[in-house]
Amino acid sequence: MKVKGIILAAGSGHRLYPITAAYSKQLSIVYDKPLIYYPLNTLISAGITDILLISTFDMLPLYRKLFANSHLIGLNMSYAVQESPNGIAEAFIIGADFIGDDNVCLVLGDNIFYGANLPSSSKIRRNTIFGLYVKMPERYGVISFNSDNSIAEIVEKPQKYISNYVVPGIYYYDNSVVDIARYLVPSRRNELEITDINNILLRSNNIDVVLLDKGVSWFDCGDAKSLLEAANFIHFIEERHGIKIGCYESELYNSGLISKEQLTKYIDALPNSHYKYYLINTQNKSNIIQGNVALF
Repeated sequence: MKVKGIILAAGSGHRLYPITAAYSKQLSIVYDKPLIYYPLNTLISAGITDILLISTFDMLPLYRKLFANSHLIGLNMSYAVQESPNGIAEAFIIGADFIGDDNVCLVLGDNIFYGANLPSSSKIRRNTIFGLYVKMPERYGVISFNSDNSIAEIVEKPQKYISNYVVPGIYYYDNSVVDIARYLVPSRRNELEITDINNILLRSNNIDVVLLDKGVSWFDCGDAKSLLEAANFIHFIEERHGIKIGCYESELYNSGLISKEQLTKYIDALPNSHYKYYLINTQNKSNIIQGNVALF
């Protein structure tokens, strides 16, 4: 069944004030490109080109401008408003018509993934989330294990230590997630929690939790420190290997999702820049090493 993608790029971004006084954090620059490019690239690396971007009413015109030429390279971008920060799970209610009868992959607009040995799309058979080992798990949805190492539940921002495995901001569901989201009760934070969806599916044995190895780098760019850490990491990789992480146009081309002619037409509309020259080089190299990750 077809898989569509949703990028949730709303939220108040209070931890990044005063940066977010003027624009959303997902438009912040992470080294050499907007933060939103990285989760978009994550979806494209999964072969997903029908994408709904959810943001605030004020920010959507900026995203429409940023991706104005995306249709030239085969992206079918749609846009929707989240009126207030009512929780991650509300994305499925907002995107219900967009999802329709298809499956969906939701990625958070402030999450960056880089690494290897991640599951391919051909191996995804049902609802799937991921677990990743981190040093400070209490900031996230934490995976609780039974004595036999099976998954017991996921606890959102626990006060006491449970484990070091957390659920990063990428989720793969069938379209039943829309009805599940509609019947959620807001949490004490007055939000529709993605953790509640995952626990409902866990209790019905209808979700897989794939533990990623420690070679996967994940950045949740919710504050200034994490933005800086991500930028420094991306700068190091790009300078060392001569690649661009999160360059979604090159991912489309090198994955065979668009033709050379499509990329040429897109490049011609770009201003002269290092980014344009990188795409030209991508176009001229059939075996370029890519700085992208296929999560499915």
